[in-house]
Amino acid sequence: VDSVESAVNAKAGDADRIELCSDLIVGGITPSLALFERIREKVDIPIHVLLRPRFGDFLYSEEELEVLIRQAKLFSEAGADNLVIGCLTPDGCLDLEAMKRIMDAANGTPINLHRAFDMCRDLDEALEDAKKLGVVSILTSGGCASAKEGVKVLDHLKANAGDIDIMAGAGMNAQN
Repeated sequence: VDSVESAVNAKAGDADRIELCSDLIVGGITPSLALFERIREKVDIPIHVLLRPRFGDFLYSEEELEVLIRQAKLFSEAGADNLVIGCLTPDGCLDLEAMKRIMDAANGTPINLHRAFDMCRDLDEALEDAKKLGVVSILTSGGCASAKEGVKVLDHLKANAGDIDIMAGAGMNAQN
């Protein structure tokens, strides 16, 4: 969701959690703290907050990483139920150092890995790295344009995920 109204509507439609972001038109970026606080006042379901400083790739400069670290601290302190992150290296791996820095700033707030995972060169390796990091869930389409196209990979990931929740994303609707 990207507004108070959409959060309230999600709750009214029996959503059991929401992912909060801004600028969904570009794939989502970090929402404002004020938006989070207002939604927290209006709905009583878990709020997962996307931390993404800009649209585009998931290769972050040191300045962008510093912003992500500060956002993780702020949203964690404000009571976010989960933080949704993803950082990559130029060679297509999870940027473990960057993600650890963000997770340290989150101070125990659970971490979800977003679809940056689908950009990894080796999803099995990325899954193992996510386990080492302590990520609680991964939003993925199995490396494909839609979860429907990646269903076999999703099944494989789920079978190997251990305690990580594999959440199908991209192109999901009531019909599929």
